[in-house]
Amino acid sequence: MAQQSVPPTPTNFAVWFEYALGGSLALRKTIDILIAGRRKFDAATNHELYITYVAQAGADPFGDLPDQLSGLIETAQEFLNAAVTDNRSHIEALGEVSSEAAATGDPRAIIAKLVDELSKATARAATLEANFAATSEELDSIRDSLKAAEQRSNTDALTGLANRHSMDEFLRLAQIAAMERDEPLSVFLIDIDHFKKFNDDYGHQVGDQVLRLVAKVLQEGVREVDLAARYGGEELIAVLPGADLQACTAVAERIRRRIAEAKLTRRATGKEIGSITVSIGVSQFRLAESAEAMIERCDRGLYQAKRLGRNRTVTETELEPEAGAA
Repeated sequence: MAQQSVPPTPTNFAVWFEYALGGSLALRKTIDILIAGRRKFDAATNHELYITYVAQAGADPFGDLPDQLSGLIETAQEFLNAAVTDNRSHIEALGEVSSEAAATGDPRAIIAKLVDELSKATARAATLEANFAATSEELDSIRDSLKAAEQRSNTDALTGLANRHSMDEFLRLAQIAAMERDEPLSVFLIDIDHFKKFNDDYGHQVGDQVLRLVAKVLQEGVREVDLAARYGGEELIAVLPGADLQACTAVAERIRRRIAEAKLTRRATGKEIGSITVSIGVSQFRLAESAEAMIERCDRGLYQAKRLGRNRTVTETELEPEAGAA
């Protein structure tokens, strides 16, 4: 902290203590990039580091294993212990046969004893194999269930887009990559115009249909490397790694026009419903800023678009000065 002229405040100390511990790979990478780029750790940068990596640090999503998986591991351990015990018993039995052979010298008795022991060993091995096969099937079932659960946890059920949690994680990694590679990163936020009117006039089912249509156009309008997500309510968001403000605005405008041209009809009657329009705000990532700060500029652009008449895109460069700002 002294080398980088960081004031020893409680929040700054919390950030650099976490950096020294190495518990957050994202924080370590971010600070290392800032140091390598000779970026000054001013009050704004220090605040963004604290808000992004310390104040909002959540619980580890990979905590305790599910009880079912833990029980399966215990069962497998029991099978292994049984196999070891059976193997010892088999060796001891063969040792007894060897001793009897040395004492009696009768080959028929020895052969009968060996056949009996081998038959028992084969039966035990078959039982153990069947148990392991059943356990393997159960493990496959658990793995499929966990995969499906992970998919559900990252997806918005109504629109099929990524959900807020998934978007937050994608954006965090995209910010780190943008700083490491010195590449742009942009975001645009969409809000459906007069969405409440669709719900009030036609019911929530039509409102949901409107939301799904806009989500479909958004998903089809971005690249595979981008992320389209439901941000909350009737707001959708797109994260575009590698895209600067101009490129991101072009994508947002193309999507806005496609939505305005789309036709929505009521499934029950086939009757066409009024046109759908959206307002969009666009911003580009600034070095070391928090995701919240970048999205806040999108939000301001979006609401400025609404004030100017809706059905338009406003970028951060077009923002009007905030009330009370110098």
